[in-house]
Amino acid sequence: MNVEVLHEANQDVFDTLVAGVRAYNVENAGPGNSQPLSVIARNNSGQLMAGVSGRTIYRQFLIEVMWVDSEVRRTGLGRRLMELAESEAKKRGCIAAQVDTLSFQGPTFYAKLGFEVAGKVDGFPDGHDRYFLLKKYQ
Repeated sequence: MNVEVLHEANQDVFDTLVAGVRAYNVENAGPGNSQPLSVIARNNSGQLMAGVSGRTIYRQFLIEVMWVDSEVRRTGLGRRLMELAESEAKKRGCIAAQVDTLSFQGPTFYAKLGFEVAGKVDGFPDGHDRYFLLKKYQ
């Protein structure tokens, strides 16, 4: 067996690792029915201004990224996109949403949407904290 350290992204390696985890998960928890889920907003010129993107799997909405351009922050757009994404997740049978965020990013935003702290790592990165948030739908 050869062990390697890779210093560059390798899509084939990544895809093989993910496929292995998914196969293991199916053996133990059944099919997860993983589906991408994104809700985005573009301006009149077609430029992406905001969006939430993740996936639904095992009745969970896993939020991978949420971003709102500084030009349209604090306008309610982020809330609107999150509400649309969560509505779609619920239609898919999700019973909860999960996200992780840094203290300077969005814990207050998510708290206003009903997310609660499920875990916290202090000082990651230096001077900031990392939050793991959960919102139960039922």
